[in-house]
Amino acid sequence: MIRFKSLLSVAVFATALGTGAALADPAIVYSVGGKFDGSFNESAYKGVMRFQEETGGKVGEFTLERDAQSLQALRNFASRGNAPVVAIGFNQANALGQAAADFPETDFAIVDMVVDQPNVRSYVFKEQEGAYIGGLLAAMASKTGTVGFVGGMDIPIIHRFLCGYKQGALAANPDIEVLFNMTGDTPAAFANPVRGGELARGQIRRGADVVIQAAGGTGIGVLQAAADAGVLGMGTDSNQNGLHPGQVLTSIRKRVDNAVYDSFKSAAEDRFEPGIQVLGLAEGGMDWVLDDNNKDLVTAEMKAAADAAVAGISDGSIKVHDVVTEGACPY
Repeated sequence: MIRFKSLLSVAVFATALGTGAALADPAIVYSVGGKFDGSFNESAYKGVMRFQEETGGKVGEFTLERDAQSLQALRNFASRGNAPVVAIGFNQANALGQAAADFPETDFAIVDMVVDQPNVRSYVFKEQEGAYIGGLLAAMASKTGTVGFVGGMDIPIIHRFLCGYKQGALAANPDIEVLFNMTGDTPAAFANPVRGGELARGQIRRGADVVIQAAGGTGIGVLQAAADAGVLGMGTDSNQNGLHPGQVLTSIRKRVDNAVYDSFKSAAEDRFEPGIQVLGLAEGGMDWVLDDNNKDLVTAEMKAAADAAVAGISDGSIKVHDVVTEGACPY
């Protein structure tokens, strides 16, 4: 009976991955939170859709309900001949390392972490560069001289974002005060919108009139709290300007969609190569969004300042501190 239940569990899981994937169809394993999280996973899904719309190709998809499913999902896709198999999120790094070793002939990719295997392409981002633009715009928009930051999991990537945000804010206003909180110390910190809202309201009570979220699904609660309080929120990862039109100053996009699309397209064109791809403003890995939902919030002066900063960072004349490679944030 125990053996039967075990086999049944494997069969059900395999069915959840889908059936009939063609040889060499790419596949993707979304992180916890779902592909419609309005943030990181949803950006990845947009890359999937772009690839499908352009090529008509099929893509295997699976969304983790818990991190422990990652290794089995990656192995299942690899065993069925999918390639490349793309893992979304740093929390899949250990599982991907094992799967890549188990299937050395299969191409894998991971977004937001480096996995040092000869058959893995790792996409990482210069979050600090995009965050600098966010901080610059936040400080220019603030009327109170206080802005906020709600991060997700307390990890180096989020601190990299926080430091860039501080640096950009200080570049616009040397007297600006930047309030910040992290949501937690486990991956669940990226899927807790209720707690995100609580942290944002705490910062708003202390005077923050612009609050950025760098917290995945948790950030949906941050943006809601800002809109409810009549202050400005700021999105990340995906374009979140439309969640609360007129209340989201801008969105600092981490172009996960471009990374996913690039991995699929390069494989389809037989030019997929392992190694590390580092994507910043100049490489199209980070940007900020100006659209109909926020055009009335961004003045000509703010746009000019942001555009100048993008140009300066891209050509190297503005150096944004990276806490991961350069140590503690000096701001």
